[in-house]
Amino acid sequence: MTSMTKIVLACAALVAATGAFAQKAGDNIVGLGLAYISPRADVGALSTTGNMGAILPGTTADVGAKATVSIGLLHMYTDNIGGEFTLGIPAEFSQTLTANGTGHPDAAKMKIWTPTAVAKYFYATPQDKWRPYLGFGISRVSFHNVSTLNDGGTVTILGGTSANFSSSWAPVYNAGAVYNIDDKWSINGSVSYIPVKTDATFVGKTLGPYQGGTTTGAVKLNTTDYIIRIGYRF
Repeated sequence: MTSMTKIVLACAALVAATGAFAQKAGDNIVGLGLAYISPRADVGALSTTGNMGAILPGTTADVGAKATVSIGLLHMYTDNIGGEFTLGIPAEFSQTLTANGTGHPDAAKMKIWTPTAVAKYFYATPQDKWRPYLGFGISRVSFHNVSTLNDGGTVTILGGTSANFSSSWAPVYNAGAVYNIDDKWSINGSVSYIPVKTDATFVGKTLGPYQGGTTTGAVKLNTTDYIIRIGYRF
């Protein structure tokens, strides 16, 4: 074997050795970045023990979008199948309530926890720079630090004493792609759809002719999460 042949083979071996990036069996990848969370609220029929029947029909709610820090840990079980656990720093969401034709900004405020576990299937191979993926998982959604606005009107009658949203499990539908910068660093961008269902309970205050009883109803938060993170393989 000539010296030139040996050099060529050595270079080929070096390229093969450095060609593998990330997302291969046994890899652990930690990610840090931002999540933009956009919930779309849908309020079902409300029932009350008070006498607010005239103002409850047609009540709607809108929850503003928020950005927060997102942390993820991905473990690859094979070259194509991985499991990721994600957790974001809970952001404070504001809810606008529209009742009896009148909007009430910041009627309620809350922090939402959504720890999530997702199974992911990665396309392409560990040698590829780009690796799109599809995922499906589950999230435990819980509501904390819930407060309502004492506006001296509809919101006070409806929930001026307290408000509570039940915790629930929700499915997570996920799609995204990873760009491997080198064998350690990567960029991960994804979008997730999380249909959240919760039971809302409001305890109101009596104002004038209206008795502030207990109002209950189902609320859906059809949530879309957009996430971008920097990943590091170890």
